[in-house]
Amino acid sequence: MNKGLSLTIREEKPADHEAVESLIQRTFTLAEHSGGDEHLLVKRLRKSTAFISELSLVAELGNDLVGHILLTKVIIKSDESEFESLALAPVSVLPEFQNKGIGGKLIQAAHDQAREMGFTSLILLGHENYYPRFGYKPAHVFDISFPFDAPPENCMVIELSPNSLKYISGEVVYPKEFFE
Repeated sequence: MNKGLSLTIREEKPADHEAVESLIQRTFTLAEHSGGDEHLLVKRLRKSTAFISELSLVAELGNDLVGHILLTKVIIKSDESEFESLALAPVSVLPEFQNKGIGGKLIQAAHDQAREMGFTSLILLGHENYYPRFGYKPAHVFDISFPFDAPPENCMVIELSPNSLKYISGEVVYPKEFFE
């Protein structure tokens, strides 16, 4: 990071939307497991009932946006019950600012904000060597499944409060915007 500039994490504002979409597109252009349309997913999710503006955060270095994270509502559904959770998708840091801890700070800030808002868990599809350092565990440990084929080591969950998933199991139900 640039010396003398401090990192600020704040809620995304509507005026940030275009810059955030560009940032997301640049982040995922060369990503190994990317469809290249993550920026369009964020655009769709902002218009959905799953969107929570307080859980769309940006990272600023000086006056420059260098990162973004989005958490949206999902349901974990079994035959007996439905449980509201959150999905982390995506987290983005401009390539030239990666490996400097910005993504981790965004994840921690999103966890803290979600906890303050009363959410108790998060799910994600992500890199098996990155997310466990933040407390994520394989979803199958909690008997939680995903509605698509993905390697089990990439399907993860985290309890934001102790034992919040102790009696929860089922399949994640994503907002339809994830599949458009």
